[in-house]
Amino acid sequence: MNSSRLLLITAFRFISIGALAACAAGVCGCASTRIELAEKFGYAKREQLTDKVKAARDGQEEAKQQFESALAEFIAVTGVDVKDLEARYARLTREHERSRARAAAVTDRIRNVERVGEALFREWREELKQYTSDTMRIASERQLDQTRAQYDRLVGAMKAAESKMAPVLAAFNDQVLFLKHNLNARAIASLQGTVTQVQDDVAALVREMEAAIAEANAFIDEMGRSSS
Repeated sequence: MNSSRLLLITAFRFISIGALAACAAGVCGCASTRIELAEKFGYAKREQLTDKVKAARDGQEEAKQQFESALAEFIAVTGVDVKDLEARYARLTREHERSRARAAAVTDRIRNVERVGEALFREWREELKQYTSDTMRIASERQLDQTRAQYDRLVGAMKAAESKMAPVLAAFNDQVLFLKHNLNARAIASLQGTVTQVQDDVAALVREMEAAIAEANAFIDEMGRSSS
């Protein structure tokens, strides 16, 4: 990000504090106001969307790494000596909490992408009515449809990954609770029987996240080409 754009975004964040306060008071729709205010200060919706997609992509990557880390800790627990079980339980608990936080961040960032995306496409559709040239309007509408289709694939991929997080988190939570209630050799033996299923669930989640990351990169590249 170049220095002028960084300065612009920083200024927008500072100036928007008043608008956010008004939103909190119920004066306006917070998300839409923030998007429109950003645009008034030169931060175009297209740029906002690209940045939100980048943030969502990064969130998916961070969550993927965290879930893999939690899986590794879970596998380690199943092979630990009973005397070390309490310490491993504490580590697994921390990994579970971090995974929950990463999952929440993924969800928030997907919603941010959707808010800006819908605002961009709604405005684009409305502005088609302003063309006096049919040729230019048709070309713009074609570009809109292509961009929207790619955007829909992106959001679909991100939501597919998001939907697989809850079962994995539930499985991790089960392991944490079971260990909490049974810090003994029998608990380790019981957990060993669930390793394969948890590994499969995490592997499926990672595949979906990698697909979402690839879609995000493709969308970012396309937005860069179309704006250059």
